Amino acid sequence: MTPASVSLHPICGLPLFKPGDDVAAIIGSALQSSGLGLQDRDVLVIAQKIVSKAEGRYVELSEIEPSERARELAQRTGKDPRHVEVVLSESEEVVKVGPHVIVTAHRLGFIMANSGVDESNIEHGTGGRLLLLPKDPDGSAAAVKQALDARFGVSCGVVINDSFGRPWRNGVVGVALGAAGVPALVDRIGEEDLFGRKLKVTEIATADEIASAASLLMGQAGEGIPAVLVRGLRLDAPAAPASALIRDKSRDMFR
Repeated sequence: MTPASVSLHPICGLPLFKPGDDVAAIIGSALQSSGLGLQDRDVLVIAQKIVSKAEGRYVELSEIEPSERARELAQRTGKDPRHVEVVLSESEEVVKVGPHVIVTAHRLGFIMANSGVDESNIEHGTGGRLLLLPKDPDGSAAAVKQALDARFGVSCGVVINDSFGRPWRNGVVGVALGAAGVPALVDRIGEEDLFGRKLKVTEIATADEIASAASLLMGQAGEGIPAVLVRGLRLDAPAAPASALIRDKSRDMFR
């Protein structure tokens, strides 16, 4: 990777997304009208929530019948047992339970709070609803990239961003749930440091770093900026999907 100046541009004025919306078309129009356009090697960071909304990943709380396991965990966490049932349905393993949170291994491989099941920044209707992660975040990123590349005649990168907590540290940071056209994980093992010592374990979670930088503009509450354009990155490693960032359980030292 060659050092370069990098700029981040919030894409403002985007609508509230709804099921069936064409994410690439809507963001593409906003890029054109803003004057930013799209250039070769630009990276577009998109909030997971708008992708899930466009894909219709809603669950109606009124249709959920909680299991005995969900009721037991609800008592321990203080969460709605129907919410807990959806969390369990999206997970392969419950890793840790605490006040208001269940850390799970999501079916997609992510270790995360509440299986990514969320109720913030969504319209709740009359009976309440929840929003799930996209079914295939890497596939969703690839579809947006393909559409934007064709529209603008470029080759761009796309990162789908979400917020994760981390072991041993307070607060959440942006991470890449999905990626296309960027090297999500860069292997530096075998390269030399400034003093000629060969690196033995160093891998760079490039897509996570991009997602985290964009999160500074996106915010975590009511900012209303679900997409950020990152311009100036020079990423020379081969493209790899965000799934490359998921550590195999056999190498997981934290559960």
